[in-house]
Amino acid sequence: MRKIIGFILHKSFEKSYAKHGTNIKNAFRERRNLLLIDPNHPTLNTHPLHGKWKGCWSINITGDIRAVFKLEGYIVIFLEIDTHSQLYG
Repeated sequence: MRKIIGFILHKSFEKSYAKHGTNIKNAFRERRNLLLIDPNHPTLNTHPLHGKWKGCWSINITGDIRAVFKLEGYIVIFLEIDTHSQLYG
C-alpha cells in the first residue's frame, strides 16, 4: 500500500464511531496514526476487501473491531467501524 498523507471521516463512519466507547475510540486514533506513518505495519493487518466492500480496505482496531476505508489518491476515507461480524456477516 502506498504512503498516505491524510484522512477524511465519512458521515457513516462518524455515526458508527459515536456508538463506541472510549477504549475503542482511543484504539482507533492510535491505529489511524499508525496507518499514516506505516500503512503496511503488521499490527494493522491492512488488506483489501471483497464482496460488498470490493474496492475498499480494512485495518484491525482491536481483536474484533475493524475500520473500513477507501483510498482516493493519497487520502484515506474511513467509511465504517464495527465488529467483524457486523461488517462482513
